[in-house]
Amino acid sequence: MFKQKVLLILTLLTCVHFLSIAQRTEILLNDGWKFSKGNFTDAASQNFDDRKWQTVQIPHDWAISGPFDKEIDKQVTAITQNGETKPTEKTGRTGALPYIGEGWYRKKLNLPTIKPTQQVLLQLDGAMSEPRVYLNGKLVGEWNYGYNYFYIDITKALQSNDNILAIHLNNKPKSSRWYPGAGLYRNVHLIIKEDKSIEQWGITVTTPVVQTEFAKVNVKTKLNGSNLRLVNEVFDDRNKRIAIDTAKSFFGQESDQNLQVSNPKLWSPESPYLYTLVSKVYDGNVLKDEVKTRFGIRTINFQAGKGFSLNGQVRKFKGVCLHHDLGPLGAATNIAALRRQLTILKDMGCDAIRSSHNMPSPEQLELCDEMGFMFLAESFDEWAKAKVENGYHLYFNTDAEKDIVNLVKANKNHPSIVMWSSGNEVPDQFGAEGVKRAKWLQEIFHREDLTRPVTVGMDQVKATMQSGFGALLDIPGLNYRVHLYEEANKAFPQGFILGSETASTVSSRGVYKFPVVKAKDKQYDDFQSSSYDMEYCSWSNLPDDDFVMQDDKPWVIGEFVWTGFDYLGEPTPYDNSWPSRSSYFGISDLAGLPKDRYYLYRSRWNTTKPTLHLLPHWNWAGREGETTPVFVYTSYDSAELFLNGKSLGIRKKDKTSPQNRYRLMWMDVKYQPGTLKVVAFNAQGKPVAEEKIVTAGKPDRILLSADRDQIKADGKDLSFVTVSVVDKDGNPCPTANQSLKFEVKGAGKFKAVCNGDATSLESFEKPTMKLFSGKLVVLVESDREAGKIQLNVTGKGLKSSSIGISTVN
Repeated sequence: MFKQKVLLILTLLTCVHFLSIAQRTEILLNDGWKFSKGNFTDAASQNFDDRKWQTVQIPHDWAISGPFDKEIDKQVTAITQNGETKPTEKTGRTGALPYIGEGWYRKKLNLPTIKPTQQVLLQLDGAMSEPRVYLNGKLVGEWNYGYNYFYIDITKALQSNDNILAIHLNNKPKSSRWYPGAGLYRNVHLIIKEDKSIEQWGITVTTPVVQTEFAKVNVKTKLNGSNLRLVNEVFDDRNKRIAIDTAKSFFGQESDQNLQVSNPKLWSPESPYLYTLVSKVYDGNVLKDEVKTRFGIRTINFQAGKGFSLNGQVRKFKGVCLHHDLGPLGAATNIAALRRQLTILKDMGCDAIRSSHNMPSPEQLELCDEMGFMFLAESFDEWAKAKVENGYHLYFNTDAEKDIVNLVKANKNHPSIVMWSSGNEVPDQFGAEGVKRAKWLQEIFHREDLTRPVTVGMDQVKATMQSGFGALLDIPGLNYRVHLYEEANKAFPQGFILGSETASTVSSRGVYKFPVVKAKDKQYDDFQSSSYDMEYCSWSNLPDDDFVMQDDKPWVIGEFVWTGFDYLGEPTPYDNSWPSRSSYFGISDLAGLPKDRYYLYRSRWNTTKPTLHLLPHWNWAGREGETTPVFVYTSYDSAELFLNGKSLGIRKKDKTSPQNRYRLMWMDVKYQPGTLKVVAFNAQGKPVAEEKIVTAGKPDRILLSADRDQIKADGKDLSFVTVSVVDKDGNPCPTANQSLKFEVKGAGKFKAVCNGDATSLESFEKPTMKLFSGKLVVLVESDREAGKIQLNVTGKGLKSSSIGISTVN
């Protein structure tokens, strides 16, 4: 405790000293928050006693602690997007977690003396939802949309000391179609700057001319104050200055400058090169403000007959849709968790992300800039017509414009963003009013950003062809409806179609059902879906159907698969079955563990590393002699299958069906325990790779594997430890379901655990959980002091295991 107090004092002294010499300071208000859920009428008051409230760290999701309860947000409704016409009881639609209700956050702000020439801004990156911000008992700002970013000038409301910041949030029932999270789930910033300075989000960087020899970097800067001098400098990734320009003239308080970068290095998913713009504002010779902006140099183009081009090269989007929750962390933003997601997707060959159906976090966009993912930034799931009783339609007419403006202003300099989306499957697709709304929203995007096109995820394709809705969009985005692609492409004038949402194939990791047949809306007594990847929803299709369109139709410019990872809520096809509280759509499960389908996509998308994956597992006691089909997902065109050394024949990909074109399948295999092996052949028919699965014996011991064995000692970095069970010979036990216990010692703590089972009602935050299909993932969080962390995992009848993780400053 003494060390923590000393560290806090030193941090505050550092901030005070920095303020005395710097022009702009940005402080993350992560620590020292008090939280309580409930309706406290006087909680905004300075004199309110919050000593018994919970102390929390921001970002924070108050609902992820649980418990899961089928009565939470139970909705009796017909989901029109699913083709339902009769209302039924939905018990896990929003995750069955206690997000509904009011919550208060309070924090003391003891700031250094604010000079008369300084301005203090409070910026919230996301607060779920309807945030009302109070300072010293006075309402200083409010917003409605829980996914949006906004800032407030709190300068005049500040006292000389002992300021109390209080934020009230209100989550209504029936306000979402998925788990929205609850609380201050993204970062809160305090920005102290001179009043003569650069306007918040006031810098716009574009690259209107890009050639091999040079690029023109255009910088528009909005200033607060007049008679100021503005200098813009460009630095490369080695911090070498490569361009500089002083603004020659201003139009009002805005400058427009062009800087030349010689021999530019272009941003792309394969080479995500970033430059840094440093903008300095002087009043005479006194530096008043300095802002750093990372940007990339790249060109994008959408053209009839050619499709999408990045830096002059035609390519197709290999994208996934992502909801904002991070599984066992809930909605609370965490950089380590986001980076892990993107790392998993990168190995799959994914090159694009669609934020569905919400505005993305700044941290997610920064990581996409760094790691190389193109981004489709989405805004709304509702317009003026409702999907849920208390959804965004309540605010659309009053708030849509300002919400879009903030989305664009806050994020326009991210090179990863290549498209905006103004909506997803909105009921407004029907009729003239919907066309007007689509046009109005698109024009707002164009007014704020002329460099990127706008799309909408359309599911009512026939209606949008008839009304003109689809024709007016920059990019016609089709959610599913592959059978209408040809007709839509003929009807729409753009000359291309984007698969803005595709597949909706469902599966449970490591679970296989028999017989293996293509099935729509298939349900089982255990509320799981088969990982043979042959089951899908009434409105959707299998991955292979989309692959055909990508490969055979040059005017199909790519896809965004629903979804990259499982997410909390929307447990289709079990959304009226309990217990089911998270989705089955993910290519990876809720814990981030890849399902079999991951390798199907990897076999097409990862063009730099080969893929060879064999399924199902080979532990089928009681199925001896029964037909147990074997699938192989591979980047190779042919392979031979062996069972206990006997060849079961060679399969080669062909076009007799979409599945035969992209999968190798042995449909008549009779199960025998032992060794299942596949040998893949190259184009010349030579064996080049093999994989095998062995029937495992009795579970014997626990294995641990960390995604990172060294993390930052910052109190929020995470290591994700995969826990699995093997037999005495080291063979994975794919059906193990023992309950395990977790203990963390040293310079860290147990954060959460997840097994990827959509029906599990065990708490993410208690250090015990059952294995699901032989695996689970434990999250270990660092303390603020460097040292060693030790995770111990035990289970009845199993040899225990430990793993060490280092934390560094």
